[in-house]
Amino acid sequence: MKPFKLPGRRALAALTAVFAAAGLVACDSPLSGSGPSPSPAARATASTSAVPAGLEDFYAQEVDWYPCANVGMDETDGDADYSCAYVTAPLDYDDPDGQTIDLAMKRRAATDDAIGTLFINPGGPGGSGVDLVETAKGYFSDELIASYDVIGFDPRGVGNSTAIDCLTDAELDEDRAASEIAESTADADGADNEAAAQEAVVEYVQWYEGKCEANTPADLLDHVDTISTARDLDMLRAVVGEDVLTYLGYSYGTYLGATYAELFPGNVGRMVLDGAIEPTLSAGETTLAQAAGFENALRTYVEDCQSGDKCPLHGDVDAGVAQIQDFLKVTKGAPIPTSDPDRPLTYSLAESAILGIMYQSESWSVLTEALDQAMNQDDGTLLLFISDLFASREDDGSYSGNGDEAINAINCLDHPVEGDADSWAAEHAQLEEASPTFGADLGYSDLFCQTWGHESTRERTAIHATGAAPILVVGTTGDPATPYAWSQSLAEQLDDGHLLTWEGNGHTAYGRAGDCVTTAVDDYLLAGVLPEAGLTCRG
Repeated sequence: MKPFKLPGRRALAALTAVFAAAGLVACDSPLSGSGPSPSPAARATASTSAVPAGLEDFYAQEVDWYPCANVGMDETDGDADYSCAYVTAPLDYDDPDGQTIDLAMKRRAATDDAIGTLFINPGGPGGSGVDLVETAKGYFSDELIASYDVIGFDPRGVGNSTAIDCLTDAELDEDRAASEIAESTADADGADNEAAAQEAVVEYVQWYEGKCEANTPADLLDHVDTISTARDLDMLRAVVGEDVLTYLGYSYGTYLGATYAELFPGNVGRMVLDGAIEPTLSAGETTLAQAAGFENALRTYVEDCQSGDKCPLHGDVDAGVAQIQDFLKVTKGAPIPTSDPDRPLTYSLAESAILGIMYQSESWSVLTEALDQAMNQDDGTLLLFISDLFASREDDGSYSGNGDEAINAINCLDHPVEGDADSWAAEHAQLEEASPTFGADLGYSDLFCQTWGHESTRERTAIHATGAAPILVVGTTGDPATPYAWSQSLAEQLDDGHLLTWEGNGHTAYGRAGDCVTTAVDDYLLAGVLPEAGLTCRG
């Protein structure tokens, strides 16, 4: 068995460009007339915020911006002004005179007079902010991109920054297609199966970690934690000349933003955190909540599918879910042919496609078409395409990102290992109960990190960001990857947190939830006006 990695939000921009159809939502109450928060700092040649001791040279470095093209998928954005740059950061902030790394940034200039710089992060962990900037026109309102220079950066270990590298493209294909999944621990010989499953995880991680060590710059794997990335973000804020950080983070990007606010509360400007991570949860608790979230999302999808005319899933919701489960079981022993004779649709590829589409309800009709093609026509081409899309695999077989390689390295540094073999076995059983469809493949995160060997020193504690400006947290009630309860919790933890709710499905809200959410977020980022307490958008 190899541990399964949930796809991050990083591929949603591409998915939106190919599939999405925009919809409108309505608010249950108008925006309040409460006073605005402080405006973004005036642009300057250098930030006047305090510089951490020993980092003066890094904070004082000049940014050499150079013109660069938009290589993203938004062909309507051809007139936008893009520029790119690399900035130097210390590998280890405890040793600023030691090794250094490069951080890649891409800036989309405001289409009107800029009021400041908006930093963005797409999540993951392992998502590329550079890629997200390239699709900004499709995600952000015209008013937002008119008023802000939008900067996306690739966090340390990711993309165009000094990056984690583990497998060749061919090895990534093989790894993603592999379907050695452990049998259920509920079998009569469950104890033996459980021991074999954990042994297989250890064997896989040892192999995988060896590949990463061999191909990744020295010592990088020990320094891709979120605290280090938050410190990078403060330096980037300073070198582009901003006194405070204006920031929009999705999914894991909410954890990065909240961590930044905890470390640098006085440097927080207007901050929006969409699809929040719960900072206090262990790796096992996080996975259990996500397993339940994805199972619920699957049931909601099946109900939606069965309400249409072309759904291949018959009967009631329970029957439809069972048909998907049966279909996945079939692919374990008999992969389905695709248009590529060398790449049949395996269990792992099919499961990753179904899980991926749960992130975006606008694209559920595409999953319906793909399931019909695979289940009734014995053709897995469309499901393979979806799986490849979420893995950033290009038509020529290359991979444009390294998100699937970076995600575990970052998560293992952010989550201290908890438990032992017995508790992991019990956790595995809980996952199967919470998600009969996916749970068996989502376990062993602590065992992975224990075997990985790059030890976390971070405690999972509440984040208060005492002294920071107001922070707007956006939660989606049907979010499978970052359950709504997490957004509620983070908004309560923050000393000045404010919750905006979208009653919808899929992962995160801004850019896909319609006018109500867009207006509420824009009013805060552009004018500093927070939504009325308890505002819920429906659609």
